[in-house]
Amino acid sequence: MNLALHNIARQFIAGQSSINISPLGNGLINTTFLVQADNTALVLQRINQHVFPNPEQLTANLQQLNRHIRGRAVDNVRLQIPDLLLTCDQKPFFLDTDGQFWRALELIHPAESREQLKHPSEAQQIGYALAHFHRLCSDLPTQSLHDTLPGFHITPGYYQHHQALRHKPLSIQPNSRYQYCLSFIDNFQDKIYALERAKQQGILIERVIHGDPKFNNFLFQPDSNHIISLIDLDTVKPGLVHYDIGDCLRSCCHIQHGNQFNLDNCHTILSSYLEEAGQFFTSADYEYLYPAIELIPFELGLRFFNDYLEGNRYFKVNDPEQNLHRSIAQFQLCQSIAEQQEQIDRIIKSLMAKNQRNTWKGFLPQSRT
Repeated sequence: MNLALHNIARQFIAGQSSINISPLGNGLINTTFLVQADNTALVLQRINQHVFPNPEQLTANLQQLNRHIRGRAVDNVRLQIPDLLLTCDQKPFFLDTDGQFWRALELIHPAESREQLKHPSEAQQIGYALAHFHRLCSDLPTQSLHDTLPGFHITPGYYQHHQALRHKPLSIQPNSRYQYCLSFIDNFQDKIYALERAKQQGILIERVIHGDPKFNNFLFQPDSNHIISLIDLDTVKPGLVHYDIGDCLRSCCHIQHGNQFNLDNCHTILSSYLEEAGQFFTSADYEYLYPAIELIPFELGLRFFNDYLEGNRYFKVNDPEQNLHRSIAQFQLCQSIAEQQEQIDRIIKSLMAKNQRNTWKGFLPQSRT
């Protein structure tokens, strides 16, 4: 790694004779490194200011979230949330000479991130952990957090932007894959407003959400299927828990080969989520579960396609058509969900009946490996 990066790392760890820096993770937005020194280790990130134009708000939100969770009774907290680390001169971030925004986070260790769900006990823990996070934040006022990404998960906004893009000159060469995406978007448009309409009508209420609970943002205890942390908290903000549930299922139930939706993982995750979330989950929340499960992969596919049309400005790509391929994968996943709607609705109704009979259980059980 270059000298400038080492100098940035030393803003957060002084007096270390040896520093080793290596890339960490495969995130599509920020640039992340693992920093290891003589007697410490941390996560160093350069914030993508094109995506997050007000990175100070990320800092404020993370500090607020950590204060809130630390204030909860110790025996009620089953997830470690990484602390924001200060610079050597006690600042929560560092600006380099190019105006780039850097921050350091506590390294949760020992822990591991996984890329593909392989065991039912992993799926069970995912559901418990996401609901546990929602429950920990259930008494955190939404107005205490900045909206770091205005419009994030507001599907009608992405659709309106898409409509505007279709009236601009194309910078890409149309082909059959491009036409497939256009047709899928047109055929889906009647479902785009379901969640936002319910929110505007007061049927669904905003709570504090994670915003990006994909599978590899859950950290597992090594050599077990027990989750110990939920990371990548830049998207923590006010929103509908349905965004989180839909995005979590999108990530964890996506069978890459053929872009099929894994119904068994869906059942397991929803079952454990609703067991933990039973105290705050309402009848209206149940009613809008299926629309969320179908909508969120469509939304991500639409975002990928919009970015492709704009020249790949938002998501990192390795080739000019990668976002087009990503959008097709999400649309095919969405289609697989629609083909299994009857089974998914049956699962939701069964879990709703079961959880309304049972009393709430307020713990995050360890899975057995």
